[in-house]
Amino acid sequence: MTDTQQAAGVRAQKAPVPRASGVRVLRDGLLWSCGTALLLLSVAVAVTIGPARISVPDVWSAVAAHLGLGDSQLTPIRDGIIWNLRMPRTLLAAVCGAGLAVCGTVMQSLLRNPLADPFVLGVSSGASTGAVVVVILGAGGGAVSVSAGAFIGALCSFALVLLLSHTLGGTTDRVVLSGVAAMQLFSALTSFVVMTAADAEQTRGVLFWLLGSLSGVGWTDVWMCAAVLAVTLLICLGHARTLDAFAFGQDAAAALGVHVARTRIVLLCTTALLTAALVSSAGAIGFVGLVLPHAARALTGSGHRRLLPVTALAGAVFLVWVDTLARTVLDPQEVPVGVVTALIGVPAFVLVLYRTRRTS
Repeated sequence: MTDTQQAAGVRAQKAPVPRASGVRVLRDGLLWSCGTALLLLSVAVAVTIGPARISVPDVWSAVAAHLGLGDSQLTPIRDGIIWNLRMPRTLLAAVCGAGLAVCGTVMQSLLRNPLADPFVLGVSSGASTGAVVVVILGAGGGAVSVSAGAFIGALCSFALVLLLSHTLGGTTDRVVLSGVAAMQLFSALTSFVVMTAADAEQTRGVLFWLLGSLSGVGWTDVWMCAAVLAVTLLICLGHARTLDAFAFGQDAAAALGVHVARTRIVLLCTTALLTAALVSSAGAIGFVGLVLPHAARALTGSGHRRLLPVTALAGAVFLVWVDTLARTVLDPQEVPVGVVTALIGVPAFVLVLYRTRRTS
């Protein structure tokens, strides 16, 4: 074979690659665009649902007016319902759904366990304990915020999980079992603090919040959680190839040049920070980080550069509608968001267990 024929053969072999890559980029772009459009539409429609009659054009008009893009013809009451009550709550639901889904994706990849998420690993329970200690016991004398208390509690729970799993052998199964133990421990501590130090009104409010509640949130909660989510998502996307390497096991990742221990600590601490911020604003909402990553993988595959944004969008849309259902299904009584996610998540959890058993 001549050099010219060899060169032609090489070009023929390489020709389909750019085309396949272009199709993949087009498909991913279409998926992200559709997901973003669905999220914006979901937020707009969810804000209209409630006792007060509000339309989607009213929502756009109020948002545009507050962003300085036009004048609103709405009355102050209707404008206040949209901008001060429903919009912050709906946006925080989107941020919490996206954040919890991203945390679940990262934890499942790092631990190579499809059942890992902030709730199962005890991070949410630790954050709840820290927040309750600050609110009820007044720890820190006012110098420690609820968010800081939640973060400290999340780190304590995370440290306990690492210690127990390392003592028990350090395998991924041991990490999950250690997380379940930590979850039970911090849940018990939270209940003990509430039952012994809180009055009846505090107990009622805290217990409702611990089940997951987005009522009474404001723009401060939205901006804080959104900022932490943005930083976490950037860090995780920066480690996308590293997370792909963990799919082959930590030994294979180390052989590919990944600093396994340092990467695991960085990413788990980052997800613990995000979980703490979300729990401090919305309480402990379970199963979002467990279910949504599996649904997103069915659309994008396991490559984290595509998986993480799609998971965030899916989690955001999911929790927007879950919160809408929670605040309207028994109107005027409100159902905790965590109750609704559990009712949806438990059957999905069983399905994941069944599929894991079949593939093991």
